[in-house]
Amino acid sequence: MKVYNTSQIKNIALVGGNKSGKTTLAESIALNAGIINRMGTVEAGNTLSDYRDIEIERKSSAVGTVLYAEVNDKKINVIDVPGFTDFQGEIVSAYSAVETAVVAVNAQNGVEVGTELAMMYAEKMHTPVIFAVNQLDAEKADFNQTIASLKENFGEKVTLVQYPVNAGTGFDSFIDLLTQKMYTYSAGNGKAQISDIPEQEKDRAEELRSQLVENAATGDDELMEKFFDQGDLSVEDMRKGLKEGIATRSIYPVLCIAAKENKGVDRMMEFVSNNVPSADESQSRLEYKDGNKVSYNNGGDFVGYVFKAANEQHVGEVTYIKILEGEIATGADIVNSTNSSKERISQININAGKNRTTVDKACAGDIISTIKLKDVKLGATLTAAKNAGVEVKPVEYPEPIYTTAIRAVESSEDEKLGAALNDYTSHDPAMQNYIAREAKQTIVAAMGEFHVNTLKWYLDNVYKVKAEFYSPKIPYRETITKEAEAMYRHKKQSGGAGQFGEVHLYIQPYYEGMPNQTKYPIRGTETIELQWGGKLIFNNCIVGGAIDARFMPAILKGIMEKMEEGPLTGSYARDIVVNVFDGKMHPVDSNEMAFKLAGRNAFKEAFKNAGPKILEPVYDLEVNVPADMMGGVMTDLQGRRAIVMGMDSKGNHQVIKAKAPLAEMNRYSTSLSSLTSGRGMFSMKYSEYQAVPTDVQNALLKAYEEASKDEE
Repeated sequence: MKVYNTSQIKNIALVGGNKSGKTTLAESIALNAGIINRMGTVEAGNTLSDYRDIEIERKSSAVGTVLYAEVNDKKINVIDVPGFTDFQGEIVSAYSAVETAVVAVNAQNGVEVGTELAMMYAEKMHTPVIFAVNQLDAEKADFNQTIASLKENFGEKVTLVQYPVNAGTGFDSFIDLLTQKMYTYSAGNGKAQISDIPEQEKDRAEELRSQLVENAATGDDELMEKFFDQGDLSVEDMRKGLKEGIATRSIYPVLCIAAKENKGVDRMMEFVSNNVPSADESQSRLEYKDGNKVSYNNGGDFVGYVFKAANEQHVGEVTYIKILEGEIATGADIVNSTNSSKERISQININAGKNRTTVDKACAGDIISTIKLKDVKLGATLTAAKNAGVEVKPVEYPEPIYTTAIRAVESSEDEKLGAALNDYTSHDPAMQNYIAREAKQTIVAAMGEFHVNTLKWYLDNVYKVKAEFYSPKIPYRETITKEAEAMYRHKKQSGGAGQFGEVHLYIQPYYEGMPNQTKYPIRGTETIELQWGGKLIFNNCIVGGAIDARFMPAILKGIMEKMEEGPLTGSYARDIVVNVFDGKMHPVDSNEMAFKLAGRNAFKEAFKNAGPKILEPVYDLEVNVPADMMGGVMTDLQGRRAIVMGMDSKGNHQVIKAKAPLAEMNRYSTSLSSLTSGRGMFSMKYSEYQAVPTDVQNALLKAYEEASKDEE
């Protein structure tokens, strides 16, 4: 294969709803480019993109797939991105590696949740957008309604470049406003017959072309002046305006395709080759940790970014790299700036799904893959030795919104399960796994139930380890609401040396900025920032040597043991001031163990008399829902003890801002999807701990008491 320079390389991501036809579009692109000689189908399980066993079984994409096409002496890299909302981490990975998103829109359905998700991340990551209205040959295709929904949701940036002459069953023609020609296709042929615009379409075409010309000129003062002077622009001027408009996200061009019958796809790729900005013409989605933007300079020393990693059957670890600077050649020695390890590029591959073509060299802006790198993970920066230490600023992936606990069915496979989870999550940027020390559970955090079911499929079929998923424990906290005093005397005599220690405590609720108590003189203070949040203030108020100073650390240790296993439910305790104000010693029998136990039990007694309260984690919640679905969502939130803090309008959507207890958010992603037919989205972020209502506290105390009995 020819080595393409930076200006000849275009990178696009195919994104959109799950049934928008992205994989079929990728197949049609590959056919037109001569990568394949016959189109496969999702139903038959023989497409270039959906080649993994899980995708063949499910008949839908589960992982982003890299392909390419050579068009008009340009190389166009294509990433086919899964459409399910649970796989939105794949959108972020793809957008970090491309300059433009091609958003496939099902002409039968218009804007769907997948469309909204693709556009949400395009806005967040400043990614240019082209809309490809697909399935125009479907019986219920409605182009006008689709355009209306696009404009309603995304504004007047939505700009027609093409419109169909006969959308619906029998669709075969569209008018191209840029070239001012009609393109007519035979079924499956993929090649257009180009003709003049028919007389009956000229008025409509002229009206729509005027809008296109005006939008194309908007982003360029010179073109706008020419447009005002001449009332029109040449095709070359319009392409210049379109390229600038696409790059600056001031225009969202709309193209017409029917990918299954290979209609319009050749013209779409021609449009991409002519009008989509190359890497060096577009604002980079990536920047270095020092704040400098990636320049895609082909003449510098090599820098590459690992935007995707996969463990492929029969191949092993495959690393996908976007080249940011310079060139890379087979056999090159490089440095992993993320961990300073040295690597060697044994081969450079250009990908067409599972098929790979080996090349000797690749340039800045290109997307390649390689194998057999020893210690390279997703998000790593790879450099030539001269650039060692240069690092790309980490890409921000979505925060998981669905958590579940997981354990091996057979305890003998615990280690195997841990290794499988670590391997899987190292390839999936939107899924995490970790040990919850407090709950003594392994937690999987994901984007939804379907995301977790994908993990389960891999555990069953690839890693061969049986696991079960169950509800995670809520990390409650315990604290006090009023002051209390207590004492405890630990006395033990059993032949030989005995144990004796007596401790008197005065405890208070802690809050920031509180004044010191004046009831007892404070001789010394120790402030402990608790690992689980909050503070413990430990004041030594002993006078007259009632307790020797050498026993104070033992008393604190006993208190900390009870802070780690609170008296109410065994949860961590927090935000308490402990004043040790009196006690007694024995000249022979007093020791550290005696005072540790005395301090622990005195604290336990004081805690129970100080208005003990259970705290629960509360999260800030943002729920994005269509305006006409607000009622059901609001009712559901109220049933989850959520407090609505406000609402904002966003197009024809409403954004509900609320605070909700984590205990009530289990499986919320599934419920929201059901309430909104899949169109609702939400995010949640830890806010604070708040006291649980009395009825909830009573239920928790009862449950803990019963669980403790079962363990006895």
